[in-house]
Amino acid sequence: MTSVSAPHKVFLDLKLHDIPNTVKKAMQVIGGYGVDMVNVHAAGGISMMKAAKEGLMLGAARFSDKPKLIAVTQLTSTDSDTLHNELLIDKPMDEVVRQYALNAKKAGLDGVVCSAVEAAEIHEACGLDFLTVTPGIRFAENATDDQKRVMTPAQAKLAGSDYIVVGRPITAADRPIDAYTRCKEEFL
Repeated sequence: MTSVSAPHKVFLDLKLHDIPNTVKKAMQVIGGYGVDMVNVHAAGGISMMKAAKEGLMLGAARFSDKPKLIAVTQLTSTDSDTLHNELLIDKPMDEVVRQYALNAKKAGLDGVVCSAVEAAEIHEACGLDFLTVTPGIRFAENATDDQKRVMTPAQAKLAGSDYIVVGRPITAADRPIDAYTRCKEEFL
């Protein structure tokens, strides 16, 4: 265990995105809870991410193991059409995700949330010790639902994902524990 004595680790998936001072204050409170990992949204910029890191470390000062801070690059439900037509970002998805990851690294964060499709490129740009946490994980037979950039657990592992985030393939399964076990076996 890292921060608190518990039989599990806690990833607090908040995707904070606000002005630097507000995010810093929120992260200072969050740091005191003893979570293992928390995130912000990289679209908030380098100053916001630096403030998040500062606040988190202040809040976690009493813990020997500090929480990991990561930044969301682009949601796995975002595709090129959404990026260009709704968000008005006219760069290709891989360039946007790469730049957001480089900004997170520059801000001193531990890694990013990205699709498994981008994990290898992020490791190439930011180093192997820069974490890639990848949602959008589906079994081959699952529908992709609202996810656009997806991979199976095994594919994500081969692509270089450090951690995977699995929701509906487990929570919507007839036998969630079996789905969890399968996911774990495929990824490890």
